[in-house]
Amino acid sequence: MAIAVSALAAQAQERVLTLEDCREMALKQSKELDQARIQTEMAGYDKKIALANYFPKVSATGAYVYNSRNIALVNEDQSDRIRNMGTNVQDKMWLAAQQKASPRGKEILELLRSSGIMPDIATPLNEIGEEIDASLHPDLHNVWVGAVTLEQPIFVGGKIVYSNKMAALAEELSNSKYDMKEAEILFDVDQAYWQIVSIANKKKLAESYADLLHHMEQDVNTAIAAGVSTESDALQVKVKANEADMMLTKATNGLTLAKMLLCKRIGLPLDSQVLLADEDLEIIPTPERPAARTMEDIFQARPETRSLELATKIFDTKAKVVRADMMPTVAAIGAYSVTNPNLSNGMEKSWNGGFTAGVLVRVPIVHAGEAYYKYKKAKAEARLYTDQLQDAEELITLQVTQQRKLYDEALEKVRMASSNLDSASENLRTATIGHEAGVIPTNTVLAAHTAWLSANSEYIDAGIELQMTASSLRRAEGQY
Repeated sequence: MAIAVSALAAQAQERVLTLEDCREMALKQSKELDQARIQTEMAGYDKKIALANYFPKVSATGAYVYNSRNIALVNEDQSDRIRNMGTNVQDKMWLAAQQKASPRGKEILELLRSSGIMPDIATPLNEIGEEIDASLHPDLHNVWVGAVTLEQPIFVGGKIVYSNKMAALAEELSNSKYDMKEAEILFDVDQAYWQIVSIANKKKLAESYADLLHHMEQDVNTAIAAGVSTESDALQVKVKANEADMMLTKATNGLTLAKMLLCKRIGLPLDSQVLLADEDLEIIPTPERPAARTMEDIFQARPETRSLELATKIFDTKAKVVRADMMPTVAAIGAYSVTNPNLSNGMEKSWNGGFTAGVLVRVPIVHAGEAYYKYKKAKAEARLYTDQLQDAEELITLQVTQQRKLYDEALEKVRMASSNLDSASENLRTATIGHEAGVIPTNTVLAAHTAWLSANSEYIDAGIELQMTASSLRRAEGQY
């Protein structure tokens, strides 16, 4: 009872996985695929960044500046004359009046001056001079500046247009690399899956073979007791039985290691107990042959050729982007700026602002050939990827042709192996009956067992080879 409960518990803990389950789990846990997904996301952001260059750029700027000294728009001598211009004017007028007056007139002028009757024009003019001098010495200890600027490109030699095209192509390239990584993961999972199915079937074969030999060993021992067989027959059967036990041990260990590899690929702990849906199949299914496709369709479907084709287009577009650096650029600019002190009203301590607008034109004249050589380099890179694309298409054509022939050969192997297995099974059946009847010697039965084992093993190998060849053909034709 306890043994039955343990067996049920072990069976409950064992996970049954189909090929599709393994594929989905491998795709979900793959760090490499996640990195490819992030790179695709980054390429999408680059595309949006390139698109933003079509729109105007608006920025706000603010600044505060402290000056330890003020600005003087006149020198010290000029400043002194301005501040004392009233005194200077009055002195010159007095001097001119004295020079033109008669002696009696001079006496009258001196009398008027000493009595204070003469009009005072120096004081008001000096006050005006002080005000003028102060305005020529603005207070710029604290300066505040603010501005909002706008720049809209009008013509940049096609750089923005080609940059957007290049970003779109780069996003497609990233998607193609993602597809390439996904196909690689699926192919590896398929190979690991069918490898387990192969080893599991060989383990069952080894168990069956060992049971047959151990049963035969008992029959021979019974025959020896009856005087029908000899000790030599018993030794021959025992050797074969030991070989069968060793084969079973190797198959068991190989199955454990193969399942650990599959667990690693699909993201399960290595010691997980898994059972594949196809492990217990008596007959390995024949996969459907992929639908025939033209080489042009295959080139478009294969991520490798798509990547090289996109790389060629990217560098062609890059050459046009570089060429734009050799062409004039035109941009419209506008700004609203404010300052304190007020530049429009005598540097008074108040805020004032205004709009400015214009057109900016930049024409490259001398660049020592830098832009030209960058352009030539980009064109050379495009030619390089064109050559690589042609080589890749030739290799893919060869690969597809080879895989199609291998698939046909694998189909023929399955047919022949199935026929051989039927013959070996019938031969073993008749040999076993004859041996039990005492008309066929032990050596003949052992040879029939060996032939049956070999035919079974070849049938399993042929079936698994067909599955793996079908996977390779699907991958070669870009159907993953």
